[in-house]
Amino acid sequence: MAALVKQAREAQAAWGALTPYERIKAILPVRDRVLDRAERFANVVHREVGKPNVEVVLGEVLPTADVVTYWADSIEEMLDPQEIALDPLSYPGKKGALHREARGVVALITPWNYPVALPLRTLLPALLAGNAVLFKPSEISPRSGALVAELFEGLLPKGVLTLVQGGGEIGAALSSADVDLVVFTGSVATGRKVAHACAERLSPCALELGGKDAAIVLADANLDRAANGVVWGALTNAGQNCAAIERVYVEKAVAEAFSAKVVALVKSLRENIDVGPLATEAQRSIVVKHVDDAKNSGGKMLAGGEKGEKGYAFSPAVLSVENDDSALMRDETFGPVIPISIVDNAEQAIARANASRYGLTASIWSKKVKVAEKLAKQLRAGVVTINNHAFTGALPNAPWSGFGETGYGITNSALALDALTRPRFVLVDKNRAKRELWWYPYTPTLDVIAYAFCALRSKSTGIFRKIGAIFTLARAVPKRLMGG
Repeated sequence: MAALVKQAREAQAAWGALTPYERIKAILPVRDRVLDRAERFANVVHREVGKPNVEVVLGEVLPTADVVTYWADSIEEMLDPQEIALDPLSYPGKKGALHREARGVVALITPWNYPVALPLRTLLPALLAGNAVLFKPSEISPRSGALVAELFEGLLPKGVLTLVQGGGEIGAALSSADVDLVVFTGSVATGRKVAHACAERLSPCALELGGKDAAIVLADANLDRAANGVVWGALTNAGQNCAAIERVYVEKAVAEAFSAKVVALVKSLRENIDVGPLATEAQRSIVVKHVDDAKNSGGKMLAGGEKGEKGYAFSPAVLSVENDDSALMRDETFGPVIPISIVDNAEQAIARANASRYGLTASIWSKKVKVAEKLAKQLRAGVVTINNHAFTGALPNAPWSGFGETGYGITNSALALDALTRPRFVLVDKNRAKRELWWYPYTPTLDVIAYAFCALRSKSTGIFRKIGAIFTLARAVPKRLMGG
């Protein structure tokens, strides 16, 4: 690993020295490459993780093209130096600017559930900002990861992007390597290990560790839209989505009607066309365990919930759940399950939605948009949608982040550059005086100036005292600059 890091660091020096425009020109062909290879991506991702082909195109290929366009159009302005205002009286002859510099070598470790979109959401801004990247896809989707790396073939100097295949031991080695930033998406348990390894080296990391997202359906909601939206938000990619709806809180007045619509929709879904299998037997085992625990805790099965004969199939399940005590309502399930729980009112729904150690996304379904917007401010979630769910991860200009055990990484939008770059403040001083006011020697005149500044800046100082402070400074400053 040390050799790969060294090669990346050497390549980054030249790559980072290019102008943003030169880097944009090099990477822009990725946009058409991913679109032109849509069918190839769809077939490979489908074979590796079972996702329906159309979900790959709609959820990974097309959004990636938008990501390329967004960063190509925006990165130059984002990297422009920003002038920092300085008080001309206190700091005469000086100007300062904030520069965003490439972090250096970035280790990117990504999961299998969105093996195309997730790595490219970080790869593109990281490379355009001037970083070199060591990219490790999941060992469950290595071919998808290889196709992502292929998008950049012939566009980048050797060493700027390095594909590193392997299992958990490779991820651990990357996290402990001499890199400048680790970006990790995955489980909380592994995220803690990554954070610990980075802390040992005092190196930053950005972590997105999943969610337990809630949907709140109010009594005035358009129930047809809410039912359709919740079913898709919960079951897309077979629920293997950190932003999947994993808890539904519905007001009592419409609970029966809403549940009936959800059950009818779920029963109409077609296996391997609308909802694919789970990616691994381990993941299916977690889903089965959570469903069984919910049933043992009093939950009532309303639809589905059976293991299929082929691969890792699991028929989408709908359950009526009375409380939040089961693993299905506490822990990330990452599977095609919709638990529905009845609440008395919106306040109770907000309280139960917030009673989670995760906080990635949430949604509110209501015709009263203004009321929903006020409720959104009370939700402990990094992303809140009203009358929709989950799709905002495809918006490259909208930040994606969360609370609690969801982690503290940010992808998409200019805020992503806070991790991928480091700030450098550059101050230029054109002052030609022999010394600054605050330089040695410390004299009685400097004492007078210091206290005059205090009086002048304080809002509690009276007007006459402020005028006196101005006259004091007018006399003392020239004397001080002459050596007094």
